[in-house]
Amino acid sequence: MKLPGLLMLFIILITMSCTNMAENTDKREKPNIILINIDDLGWRDVGFMGSEYYETPNLDALAADGMIFTEAYASAANCAPSRACMMSGQWTPRHGIYTVDTSERGKSKDRKLIPTKNNTIIPENNYLLPQAMHDAGYVTCHAGKWHLNDDPTTKGFDVNIGGCHTGSPGSYYPPYTKVPIEAPADDYYLTNLIMDKTIDFVSSVNNKPFFLYYSPYAVHTPIQPVKELLPKYETKAEWNGQKNAKYATMVENMDTQIGRLIETLKKEGKFENTFILFISDNGGLFRVTKQWPLRAGKGAYYEGGIREPMFAFWKGKIEGGTKNETPITNLDFYPTILEVAGISKPVGKILDGKSMLPVMTSNGGMNERPLFWHFPIYLQSYSSKSYHENQDSLFRTRPGSAIRLGDWKLIQYFENNDLELYNIKEDIGEKVNKAKGNPEKLNELLEILENWRKEVNAPVPTELNPDFEG
Repeated sequence: MKLPGLLMLFIILITMSCTNMAENTDKREKPNIILINIDDLGWRDVGFMGSEYYETPNLDALAADGMIFTEAYASAANCAPSRACMMSGQWTPRHGIYTVDTSERGKSKDRKLIPTKNNTIIPENNYLLPQAMHDAGYVTCHAGKWHLNDDPTTKGFDVNIGGCHTGSPGSYYPPYTKVPIEAPADDYYLTNLIMDKTIDFVSSVNNKPFFLYYSPYAVHTPIQPVKELLPKYETKAEWNGQKNAKYATMVENMDTQIGRLIETLKKEGKFENTFILFISDNGGLFRVTKQWPLRAGKGAYYEGGIREPMFAFWKGKIEGGTKNETPITNLDFYPTILEVAGISKPVGKILDGKSMLPVMTSNGGMNERPLFWHFPIYLQSYSSKSYHENQDSLFRTRPGSAIRLGDWKLIQYFENNDLELYNIKEDIGEKVNKAKGNPEKLNELLEILENWRKEVNAPVPTELNPDFEG
């Protein structure tokens, strides 16, 4: 008489066990996500984008096993606004960070307009990507440069490794100054130490899904070589304008540290279930490295200032050995990461980017769309006597906006309403301004750009500077 009851109890226990196993499997199989954002690394400063001078074997191998995006863009041409856009998923006018520190850069006598005032801290009410990941149950870690407020743990990170409001270390050798991290030895290179602690984090999370934002201060100035690597590059032949041996050691060391991270993931069985995005925050510094055939470098809204080396990796989900020419922006990372993690878009949050996951997994594509840049500010050149491939030798950026749509790119400068129109496919180096010969395309892009500025309430400076000498 007791058999049916015992049988029923046995069935219930088996069902509960299977349910618990399913729940644990779901938790275990939620993908880890790593966002790697290198500082001032140029489009051609890595092997997988063609450099024959800089050596990046670990990144090259990872990129070769994933999808390389050849037309990937930062949403701004220098670090603070680019990072604010990526973390917020929003164009610069929505958060108001246009540059580092003041927008009144360069000599006042050279500035025709009073530039728009600049935010230096991300607005408190802007719900950032790490907050969304944290609130969805991910263990979150920031490692390296933050630059958006004083403390990244106030914006969704459980762990902070060396992040604060500073944009660069005082030195890569102890004492680092400006970076809140203590050196374990007198000659310990900062990038190595940040990776030491990053690996400690990855090893500590066990089977919990984690979100890691790895953004070492490298390869930003100061250009301080990794001493043991210097002799190799001092005797290496120049390639395509790239010949800075000290900078090359920093690039290789950056790659070596990422190799250590990948090796840890493999050793601990986490590599297969980890989604990785790699990009730089803006173009390479022109006086340090060249991105030819791209024009100019960091701070400019020519391609050398905003086009970035970028790839995505996810074993078994993204086909290895693939390249994609879809124009994408780091604004797309927020919605992409949410979709990868299975997280719904935050209620009321404006996201200006689109998920790249359909493109990455070959389950769809992206409709053609305009990409925008808005910079109502001045950004001085480092030397008025040197050639920077910019509009002029005094500024890397003068107030203006830019748009890319399809093969065409328009730059509008506000001081004198100068217009530059380029066919990027035909003229990747932006050498031939086609504004006068293509009035229909010019007016089409200008109308889209002006409508966008109205939509996002983008400020356009018009007040004349009384100090301007012309």
